[in-house]
Amino acid sequence: MERRGTADDEKVSLQPEWRRPKPTPTSNLTLQPQWRRSTSTFTGEKDNTKEVSLQPEWRRSDNSRPTSFAFPWNNNHNYPTPTPTTTTAHHQRFTPSPHSHSSPSHQPRPTQPPPPDSALPNLETMQISKQLPATSSSFIPGSRMDKISPIPRPDNGGTSAILTTTLRVNHFPLKFNPDSIIMHYNVAVKPKFPSISKHGRPKQLSKNDLAIVREKLFSDNPDRLPLEMTAHDGARNIYSAVTLPQETFTVDISEGEDDRGAATYNVTITLVNTLRLRKLMDYLSGQSQTPSIPRDILQGMDVVMKENPARRTISMGRHFYPTDPPLVMKDLRHGIIAVGGFHHSLKPTSQGLSLCVDYSVLAFRKRMSVLNFLHEHIDGFNLDDFDIFRKRVEETLIGLKVNVTHRKCNRKYIIARLTPVNTRHVTFPIDNAKGWNPSKDAASLLSFFRDKYGKDVVHKDIPCLDLGKGNKKNYVPMEFCVLVDDQRYPKERLDGFAAKTLKAMSLAHPNERESAIQKMVQSSDGPCGGGVIENFGMSVNMNMTSVVGRVIGPPELKLGDPNGKIIKISVDMEKCNWNLVGRSMVEGKPVVRWGILDFTSFGPYKFKLKVNEFIQNLIGKYRMLGIDMQEPIWYEESSMKILASNDLLSDLLEKINHICKYKQGPLQFLLCVMSNRSPGYKYLKWISETKVGIVTQCCLSNSANEGDDLFFTNLALKINAKLGGSNVELSNRLPYFEGEEHVMFVGADVNHPGTRDTRSPSIAAVVATVNWPAANRYAGRVCPQYNRCEKILNFGEICFELVACYKRKNGVRPEKIVIFRDGVSEYQFDMVLNEELLDLKVEFDRLNYFPTITLIVAQKRHQTRFFPEGWRDGSSSGNILPGTVVDTKVTHPFEFDFYLCSYFGSLGTSKPTHYHVLWDEHKFTSDELQKLIYEMCFTFARCTKPVSLVPPVYYADLAAYRGRLYHEARTGTLRSTASSTFKGSSSVSPTASFEQRFYRLHADLENIMFFI
Repeated sequence: MERRGTADDEKVSLQPEWRRPKPTPTSNLTLQPQWRRSTSTFTGEKDNTKEVSLQPEWRRSDNSRPTSFAFPWNNNHNYPTPTPTTTTAHHQRFTPSPHSHSSPSHQPRPTQPPPPDSALPNLETMQISKQLPATSSSFIPGSRMDKISPIPRPDNGGTSAILTTTLRVNHFPLKFNPDSIIMHYNVAVKPKFPSISKHGRPKQLSKNDLAIVREKLFSDNPDRLPLEMTAHDGARNIYSAVTLPQETFTVDISEGEDDRGAATYNVTITLVNTLRLRKLMDYLSGQSQTPSIPRDILQGMDVVMKENPARRTISMGRHFYPTDPPLVMKDLRHGIIAVGGFHHSLKPTSQGLSLCVDYSVLAFRKRMSVLNFLHEHIDGFNLDDFDIFRKRVEETLIGLKVNVTHRKCNRKYIIARLTPVNTRHVTFPIDNAKGWNPSKDAASLLSFFRDKYGKDVVHKDIPCLDLGKGNKKNYVPMEFCVLVDDQRYPKERLDGFAAKTLKAMSLAHPNERESAIQKMVQSSDGPCGGGVIENFGMSVNMNMTSVVGRVIGPPELKLGDPNGKIIKISVDMEKCNWNLVGRSMVEGKPVVRWGILDFTSFGPYKFKLKVNEFIQNLIGKYRMLGIDMQEPIWYEESSMKILASNDLLSDLLEKINHICKYKQGPLQFLLCVMSNRSPGYKYLKWISETKVGIVTQCCLSNSANEGDDLFFTNLALKINAKLGGSNVELSNRLPYFEGEEHVMFVGADVNHPGTRDTRSPSIAAVVATVNWPAANRYAGRVCPQYNRCEKILNFGEICFELVACYKRKNGVRPEKIVIFRDGVSEYQFDMVLNEELLDLKVEFDRLNYFPTITLIVAQKRHQTRFFPEGWRDGSSSGNILPGTVVDTKVTHPFEFDFYLCSYFGSLGTSKPTHYHVLWDEHKFTSDELQKLIYEMCFTFARCTKPVSLVPPVYYADLAAYRGRLYHEARTGTLRSTASSTFKGSSSVSPTASFEQRFYRLHADLENIMFFI
């Protein structure tokens, strides 16, 4: 019979949770930090059931009796409270009974077949349920743990600062009547005679159809269904400030409102929920008996806030762009405009509910006639020479949405194609004439428009537009078609001028951004306009919230000098950057064996690498840094074309690796020079890092030939980090962790495929520090998982594998672990706490490993912006200063969170990172944690300035993106193989590249910073 591994085992099975045999302990796990537990008391449970504390031996209480659950699981505790109190308890020793909790080394394990190569199962031979396990607590039979919630703030905010500043923040206080009630209704719309799809099912109604039906329904029944007292989410939900009748209505749409002819719909209104705003008020004031925010109420209020802009502006997802009149607009030429808009959300804060509004920019096609658009968009376009431009016209128009002007109709049509013949020769069957009686069997389009609509077609010698769907034809002359104004223009297709203009608008100066936000809040098209929110008992203060920002001083840094000595430097408070002029890295790794793979050798001369000059410049830079660098031991000429061939590229890298390894020793790194940013980059990284085991560093030939000192400095920083060197360190130990105990910092992130990609896996990446006390070298792991699954599967096992790596390098396991989780919203905090953290605790407990753990979420995708009130409150660029912390008024009412801007914003408006502490066994104060994170931002290896995001999260994001490249390289290889093997078919199984072996790093690279 197989047994579970002991605590000293360093190989961890990366199997999904649902494939592991369930352990059979009879004990419950208490995941609380030691300092938050109450005095040990008897729980009243049976004696044979013990609670196992996931704490080191020295931190356990002396009493062997089971302890009662304390905050936050104790049902008698009034959670949450605005001002948390510290529980003081006498802890007694507790040793679990061997009968109730067996040691991991002696725990019997059911016999099972050997694990497969991959972390995920072979999805081609097994049907996978999309319903993932709700929580890992299923691994603890008999567990009576309730779900845990984010911890409360340990104090009233930080106080440490070298100066304080007055800031305005784009949060607008929102007041509401707590006695108000919002009625939530479901609206079911069914055509009386539904259209049947080709699959035999009724066709789904579009949002445009639903909007037309809803508008007609409310206009027909203004007394019983007051439109201004309701808000619609564009789908099936209506929120109302008054009671609506629950019944089925019949809505008749006339032909003039929808050209598909008269249609009848049955609309059924059903009450779903009654939202009492008192519940939200209790939560904000800390008087709620439940720890979780009432999200159903927030969702309903959010729909109400979006109702007015949804009616009056162009809606793109959660963003709104006013165009009549526009608040901000610039002409990008060629029929394209850039429109300034806004997106907003409701946030629970210390000052109550706030409306957070931010500015955004998007490129749109102008609302104009199709013919005018062609003249603006296509250079030299001439109707007399239409045949010359036909291909360009088709590329430009097909797929766009238009309205027609020859009759009253609100419908939007999609251009399917151009007619093969000109308008004067277009005919169509009598069946499509809809009541018109022609004298011939085939109707002439010219006669049809003249006799039915009284319209004479002017441009008869150009094609018509076909606006039909499928095999149904709907011919309309171009002159009667107008582009719809809600069509975004892809920014990647903009020309140089347009791209620069759009970027300049996006990177608005803080003063411009603040002004635009203020205009949008006060606009009649904005969330506060139209009188809708007043009908629901809500009002918004039109002035931005004023807050006090504290500026934390930058740390003293440690660098080297060309003579090998360690020097200490101080950075200026405004920009916080430094340079390596006359200085060096803390630990520069000598370069003895390296090679060059030159992909520019057989390309155009202007892109060719100046090999000798480049080598001398790079060696010269290393010499200036005081680091030994020898001449390359290998130089390989190649072509950019080889990057497109997986087999040829793999053979080439294998050849270089084999020859160098057996002649002069393995290469430390291979420098790959390309003439442009090639899609073959992903193949190069995938092959070199997962198959061959060569560290690669890529660069462009133009940059290499220019010989800019900054380019070679950045190149040297990256190379040194990949070779295990140390570029910069803090002069003093990291704040809070000044003791002798080892600490490991972990970063975790998940990279998801595009919105419309439902087949590709999401890529989870976990990185962790492997040195102490510098804590600036990382190892990483990359794993595929289910499409758009945010939960990191096997999080505990991946982390323990990194702990094993730490132990191999340092001889001990870390006693303290700080985890930074990226990419999750407030709605996913429960998953991170009650699934990922629990999985980690259970795995560590199984392996008899009990470190103290802190879990922090780092959020970059939020809308909060800070603006200096005066020039003395900000930097020379008009932004807030690096090191600015805000942890009052606009933060959570009682949970532990804060905003930190750790970098100097030279362009646009600085975006702070929002840090939210979910779990803390280290008893951080606000000042201690804020200083720790800010100083860590100075240790990022790729640049000589602090970064905007704490490095573990930054590196996890880079590693996850590298995993995405691995997937794209793998699927690209499979497609090319399928195309060559099965002609005419390039389909790839959606699970073909799910297997972990395609993402597992080569043994020579798995514990270095390959992703840097």
